[in-house]
Amino acid sequence: MVLKNQYSQNWQALVGGILAAALLLLSFSSFVIINPGQAGVISILGKARDGALLEGIHIKPPLISTVDIYDLTVQKFEVPAQSSTKDLQDLSASFAINFRLDPMKVVEIRRKQGTLQNIVSKIIAPQTQESFKVAAARRTVEEAITKREELKQDFDTALGDRLDKYGIIILDTSVVDLAFSPEFSKAVEEKQIAEQRAQRAVYVAQEAEQEAQADINRAKGRAEAQRLLAETLRAQGGQLVLQKEAIEAWRQGGSQMPNVLVMSGDSNSSVPFLFNLGNFQQPSMPE
Repeated sequence: MVLKNQYSQNWQALVGGILAAALLLLSFSSFVIINPGQAGVISILGKARDGALLEGIHIKPPLISTVDIYDLTVQKFEVPAQSSTKDLQDLSASFAINFRLDPMKVVEIRRKQGTLQNIVSKIIAPQTQESFKVAAARRTVEEAITKREELKQDFDTALGDRLDKYGIIILDTSVVDLAFSPEFSKAVEEKQIAEQRAQRAVYVAQEAEQEAQADINRAKGRAEAQRLLAETLRAQGGQLVLQKEAIEAWRQGGSQMPNVLVMSGDSNSSVPFLFNLGNFQQPSMPE
């Protein structure tokens, strides 16, 4: 009898422990905590309930409900895109897109898109591609380079309009890289080389023009000197010029430099008399 009572007590204790554990489990599964920067969507028996769960503590039916948590902070993804420009040139780009989810539309996002990975791969990536095509088709490939900021503005506008209906808020985009076809890159390189050659040709032409002008100025100077010389010859009968040339010959006379310059007292004499004392030897004395 004692053993029977002891067995009954042990069984009651076991059942009580199980019930306590079940109650504890139910109590923990009957509420959920949403942290700042998050939003939750509660689903009961697989059906999403209207109204997002914002930050704080929320009660939910235990065992039959689940809560999907979505990050509302800024997300960043790099998405590649390709398109053709207005002049039918291939243009590739890579965009860094900063976005966040609209907390008022997370229930709709849960119902239609599912996880954040699905949002990026099924919504943002293809819409980025289409928006880039719209922006690139409005300008030539050269305009895509020279008017890059306008290209980005058109892309931002197109992408923002397309993603707004999905509950995705675009905060900012950046053009990480623009790449062109090999043919266009080669054409740009050849154009730069041609421009450098043209600039070099202009520089050479300007230098030649300056040299020619210098030659003209020197020729004018020689002509002016000859004119003044002719006037002097006419005015002085050539005497002053001949005297000047004789003196210059004396000053630059080479190895046999005259030692004596004798000017004639005759005013009509035009050329000074030059001689070198070394040319005269003293007579030898008779022995």
